[in-house]
Parts: sequence; C-alpha cells; structure tokens
Amino acid sequence: MKKKPQIAFRYPTDVFLEVGKTYYWCACGRSKTEPFCDGSHKGTEILPLSYQVSASKTVYLCQCKYTQNPPICDGSHNNLPE
Repeated sequence: MKKKPQIAFRYPTDVFLEVGKTYYWCACGRSKTEPFCDGSHKGTEILPLSYQVSASKTVYLCQCKYTQNPPICDGSHNNLPE
C-alpha cells in the first residue's frame, strides 16, 4: 500500500517557470519550500516529480498533492474531505 502524501495547502500556487530549467515538484507535502522539493521526502516512499515547461509561462501547481495531472492543479483540492 502506497503512503499517502500530506496536504500542504488546499489551494494551488501560481509560479512562473522558465523554459530550459528543471523543477522538482514536492509530491509528499512535507517541503518547507512548497510547491518545490526541499528533500523532506527522505524516509518516505514518495519521491519528487521533475518537471519542465516547453515555453516560459505561469502555471498553477498543485499543493494538495492529490491532482490527477501532477504537478498541475486540476481542482482536486475542492473534493478533499475536511
């Protein structure tokens, strides 16, 4: 059984990402630098997701960790139980 991530925040964050850079999205919800990984996943089964954009742009990154389209927010935070 895969360990479930912690919910960092129940809303996405808008971030400007630059083409040519690799970003590491926190998938565990423990990072102090949300939505990006700071290594806090160590000791868990959950690994960060590397992500690149094809053009520099602002994207909405998931912070609840339950998106079906990681790392992009799909509104899953609206359906999480309290």
